[in-house]
Amino acid sequence: MEEKYRQEPSDIIKVVLFGPESTGKTTLSEQLAIHYNTVWVSEYAREYLQDKWNNEGKTCEPSDLLPIAEGQMKLENSLTKKATKVLICDTDLLETKVYSEAYYIGHCDTILEKYALENSYDLYLLTYIDIPWEKDDLRDKPNERKKMFLYFKETLEKYNKNFITLKGDKKERLTTAINHIDKLLKK
Repeated sequence: MEEKYRQEPSDIIKVVLFGPESTGKTTLSEQLAIHYNTVWVSEYAREYLQDKWNNEGKTCEPSDLLPIAEGQMKLENSLTKKATKVLICDTDLLETKVYSEAYYIGHCDTILEKYALENSYDLYLLTYIDIPWEKDDLRDKPNERKKMFLYFKETLEKYNKNFITLKGDKKERLTTAINHIDKLLKK
């Protein structure tokens, strides 16, 4: 039953865009996939929660987190088989864990937490808050960007994840990300 939250084994280098809402993760995911002629894994939560908002007028609830995690891993495992040498992930279960704890007073489902910590990635690209926040139906914390960024950063540090922080405009972020991914590819 819990296998649906686990990564399937692969030799592909996996890179995760990680950080608060509206910090350029999706844009950079698309750019990196084009640069490396590979596929990228979109954020399943956006589609899931947008459908929920459109159909029910409701936002994320704790009961949504495991279906989101399942959908995210189904997408990732499927696209890993189509990736070339690197897979770009717009998010991962660790990000879902961060949001769960931030929104639900420190609570995270034990199954979500287990796989958020067990699934592994070669590099996290932590996106800084130096680009303008853009409103949409799902984004709701424009005044908590610094606090959220620090929480994301502290999570990566707490679990000893390999990460770099991306700052600057789109071009600077892309160049920095490529430089670090290229180092992984040369190993």
